[in-house]
Amino acid sequence: MNDIRPIRATSGTNQEGASAHNRRVIVDALRLNGPLSRADLARATRLTKQTVSNIIEELEQDGLVASGAVVRKGRGQPSTPYELVPAGAFAIGLQIDRHLARAIAVDLVGSVHVHVEAKLPAGGPSSGVEVVLALVDNARRQLQLVFPQSEDRLVGLGLAMPGPFGLKQEGDDPWMMAAWQAFPLLETLSAGTGLAVSLQNDAAAAATAERIVGAAHGLDHAVCLYLGYGLGAGLIINGELYNGANGNAGEIGMALLGGPDRYTALEHRASLASLYQHLTLDAADPALRDTIDRLAMDRDVRLLSWVEEAAANLRWSVHLIETLFDPETVILCGGAPKALGECLIKAMEPLLTSIADRPDRRLPRLQLGLTDPWSVALGAAAAPIGQTFDPRFSAIWKMSK
Repeated sequence: MNDIRPIRATSGTNQEGASAHNRRVIVDALRLNGPLSRADLARATRLTKQTVSNIIEELEQDGLVASGAVVRKGRGQPSTPYELVPAGAFAIGLQIDRHLARAIAVDLVGSVHVHVEAKLPAGGPSSGVEVVLALVDNARRQLQLVFPQSEDRLVGLGLAMPGPFGLKQEGDDPWMMAAWQAFPLLETLSAGTGLAVSLQNDAAAAATAERIVGAAHGLDHAVCLYLGYGLGAGLIINGELYNGANGNAGEIGMALLGGPDRYTALEHRASLASLYQHLTLDAADPALRDTIDRLAMDRDVRLLSWVEEAAANLRWSVHLIETLFDPETVILCGGAPKALGECLIKAMEPLLTSIADRPDRRLPRLQLGLTDPWSVALGAAAAPIGQTFDPRFSAIWKMSK
């Protein structure tokens, strides 16, 4: 009886002119599954053994793949496993929020090697952008101390910040970052760092982090309900992050409630900003997260009154998400401490009846995801790695027959 290991991989193509896509397919398969032999890779990607061998040789020469010890199983031919070289590529992930910025440096397999953060001045990008550039430079210098070759293998800078992007904004809405939105941030960061810069909203970055190390790992259909200063949703559809036509997909916090005389944005009722207002806390206080954590663990009456109202609105959000996207699960994640997340999950039960009420469910309809304040920066760092190495369904590929 053959013991064939199940392997997650995207199909390659043996058509001419598709070598770049096939390289991405091989890298992606090794990143998803760990060490694989050439025969494993050929079987999983449906590429010819010769094509796989050629690509493996190229990747070895480029310092992206290395061979392991020969494996002998039974009477068959011995096989050589291949795996990614973590130091084959690096990326910087940057999160810019209203009062602080965080930067991390990751390697090809997503391991984090540097964490740095800085408080942002009140003047917005006019003074804050220099702080951000210094923060990125600090992360690169620290990375280079550990990996002297890292500068030559740095593939880009991933930026995550609150959306929505490209809208005309009037007034001083505390839920928006109007000054940063209007600032030529991508151009400034690219010029100041010499790196290619990609942008996504913080909810999308949080969803990417969930795919890497969180509750969405291995899932093809999931929605991450991101509770930050505002409220957003990161959409994982058919195994890929969906950003929408303008990078604003998932801005559920802007959904309007109430009416007809008065409408209120959902995030004005269910977000960390609404909690800070409810408790009259300073959003710029560096000890704010610890304060919220303590209040949640102590079951503070004022905090619980906010939880009750926020949970009612988040319960409706889950119902809407399930109806629109039919995900395998909805994941509540974000910058809130774990104790607060657990309070919200408990208060949201029972969920509203929806199409997700299936007798064959494998996963819970709602679960708590990452509550790590660095998760957005991690998701941001994954963007340049993915853009460089991940296969896309929009690329050349062939359907199973």
